[in-house]
Amino acid sequence: MELLGLILAVIFFIVGFIGTVLPILPGVIFVFSGMVVYGIMTNFHELNIYFFLLQSVTMMLVFVIDFIASAVGTRRFDGSKQAAAGGAFGIVIGLIVLGPLGIAIGPFVGAVGVELISGKDMNHAIKSGFGSLIGILGGTILKLFTEAIMISYFFISIS
Repeated sequence: MELLGLILAVIFFIVGFIGTVLPILPGVIFVFSGMVVYGIMTNFHELNIYFFLLQSVTMMLVFVIDFIASAVGTRRFDGSKQAAAGGAFGIVIGLIVLGPLGIAIGPFVGAVGVELISGKDMNHAIKSGFGSLIGILGGTILKLFTEAIMISYFFISIS
């Protein structure tokens, strides 16, 4: 059962990383779920409550990163709160319309579009769009790094 639990956990980890890059799937939830599945398959022999409490706190950190990254990037480049929301909306629509390419184009177009609709000039709107893109890409890198730490701690705990 331990080997099957480990295989399932690794599958969940891979899906989690894919979900972090393609925000249609809740990446960190898959990573955490892989750990829970392993725990269930091994009767929580190697993973205790402290392990899961620490992983839960780390998972919440990933959610915070997710919500703040785009807004910080947009605001850092003088974009409005609405532009930050437009960037987040743009990534979802971009993925639907353009697939993985939408991750790069969607936030930019979403932030620029919102800024133009609210009456900002083109230069300001482009600057906000660039900030949204930088924020989302930076946030994704931070989330992947945090998830890699979670997974590393998992492997250290079960060895």
